Amino acid sequence: MSRSLSLAVLAGALIFSAVFAEKKDKEHNDAFVAGDANESRIAQEVRHQLVMLPYYGIFDDLAFRVEGSVVTLEGAVVRPTLKPDAERVVKKVEGVTQVVNNIKVLPPAPMDDEIRRAEYRAIYGDPSISIRYGYRALPSIHIIVENGHVILEGLVANEADKNLINLRANGVPDVFSVTNNLRVES
Repeated sequence: MSRSLSLAVLAGALIFSAVFAEKKDKEHNDAFVAGDANESRIAQEVRHQLVMLPYYGIFDDLAFRVEGSVVTLEGAVVRPTLKPDAERVVKKVEGVTQVVNNIKVLPPAPMDDEIRRAEYRAIYGDPSISIRYGYRALPSIHIIVENGHVILEGLVANEADKNLINLRANGVPDVFSVTNNLRVES
């Protein structure tokens, strides 16, 4: 690989990581992770409405923040229709007066689709991972791919699972970078 191409790939990885790191720096709730028992009724209902969206899957990341009666939607989705659908269902939640939709629609790319499938097979093809995390209506490990860069979002039981999943994800060919944002249950 030429030096200028490798610098361009590195710059792309840094920009991609910075965009998603910005999301992680803010206080937000992942829709597919169970909320805490003290969470507000609005947050509980928003979470419920988002996970009930019919095309929301493991290649999407929906998150939200509730500030009073304003809900800010965040994350990244593969299907363009998921962005307005998420906004529509959240607007119907009683007590929500405004929805700010910051969900990013990932660009269509055949190579990213191949990476998504390969990452899915690498992670959920491992019996020790699939038994614990794969047999749910909406698995707790989400795989976000954009321009060859992978971000893992979700919740795992322990640090060993987080490291194993990271190892499996980094073993997939043609991936420029893997950012492991998996959180360990407390």
